[in-house]
Amino acid sequence: MTSAPPSTSLLQRLRRLFGAPAEGTLGSTIDASRAVQAVREGASLLDVRERHEWKTGHPPQAVHLPLGELDMAARHLPADRPVVVVCASGMRSRGAAKRLRSLGYDAASLSGGLGAWQRAGGAVRR
Repeated sequence: MTSAPPSTSLLQRLRRLFGAPAEGTLGSTIDASRAVQAVREGASLLDVRERHEWKTGHPPQAVHLPLGELDMAARHLPADRPVVVVCASGMRSRGAAKRLRSLGYDAASLSGGLGAWQRAGGAVRR
């Protein structure tokens, strides 16, 4: 069994135990302009795209963890900060954010993916 992040509340742990992902301060999804602001204010940005997608361009502050490696999140993400999850379109990030919430993270999927991030003024390094 995966251990809970240290800042996980009792309610979050009970929800995880009974299979209900906790919804944190970000909600389950977040629009791009709010996501850019949340990251500026200290939220982590997690890119769950595959390596070949990452190499075509990614936000410079993002942590790269392909969706298939999500169970290693505790090694790469601080437990005490919200997490904005991004992919190409928003499909993979929804599942990833749900999984992270089940692990006790305050995680939200960025609606519209990387393109929406860029249109909202989020930087992308090529």
